[in-house]
Amino acid sequence: MHMADALLSPPVGLAIAVVTIGAIAYSVNKIKKDESFDEKKIPIMAVSGAFIFAAQMINFTIPGTGSSGHIGGGILLAALLGPFPALLTMAAVLIIQCLFFADGGLLALGANIFNMGVIVSFISYPLIFKPIASKGLSPKRITLATIAAVVTGLQLGAFSVVLETMASDITELPFHVFLLLMQPIHLAIGLTEGVVTAAVLCFIYSMRPEIMEGALTNKSIESKSLKKVIIALVIFTILLAAGFSLFASSFPDGLEWAIGNITGGSEIEKSGTVYNISEKIQEMFAFMPDYSLKTNPEQGTSLAGIIGGTLTLMLAGITGVVINVMKKKKVAKR
Repeated sequence: MHMADALLSPPVGLAIAVVTIGAIAYSVNKIKKDESFDEKKIPIMAVSGAFIFAAQMINFTIPGTGSSGHIGGGILLAALLGPFPALLTMAAVLIIQCLFFADGGLLALGANIFNMGVIVSFISYPLIFKPIASKGLSPKRITLATIAAVVTGLQLGAFSVVLETMASDITELPFHVFLLLMQPIHLAIGLTEGVVTAAVLCFIYSMRPEIMEGALTNKSIESKSLKKVIIALVIFTILLAAGFSLFASSFPDGLEWAIGNITGGSEIEKSGTVYNISEKIQEMFAFMPDYSLKTNPEQGTSLAGIIGGTLTLMLAGITGVVINVMKKKKVAKR
């Protein structure tokens, strides 16, 4: 559900970017005050970010629709890290995708982080996942909480896209028609993502229950070693990025599918100074647009997955380290 620049007017795109930056700044401030955020969460933050980058490359077909979807990953991150580190990790994923792989527009970056990160961290995780999971973690309760929260988050995210295009006066996408296409297809995608996310979380919970318990209760992870979980996530990331990404569905994702059913094409074209500047900036940084090499698209997909996962791991990890250093300095001054 990565929005292109053409789906937003410059004022709307910039306004949502300001809101998103405010949410990120608020999250950083909350983490700095959070005693449960320490060195043990940083590698989880880094590796889970890489995992989500790789997982988002794999589109799964929605039977009978001609559409596909991919996991957003926001609930998975929040369940492992808590809502605020999850937002920063999701932002790292989307920034790497946007800048280096031209996935989602630069003008739309703030909106994409808002739709896939802020909504999950500030609404679906605290209001849906946490109340259900807090009654006692178990595979059944994790599954119920995950599916409910993922579906809610994706429905709100899809609705947010519709509202953003309406506010941008994108006349090619009439509100009621766009809405009636976006919500059902993202319900199907959300149910599938919910099942997949629940399976991953149940697996991690079986290995180290204290990770999810710590995120849920806002307590430090009381574990001697998290190496097994970290190694497992690294292996899964490599398999997804280098192997399974080659078998991703070729059908358009839910957003492209909805646009195509209205306009007959998967994209809307817009021109103007802001759009041109955004495109040129992306062209400067995007060394593998659409996750491919011109000479060998299949090989490029695997390579893009490995490179993108590594870059995300580094950005998310560095973010965690910097915030932890800031937090220690603040404590030392007291």
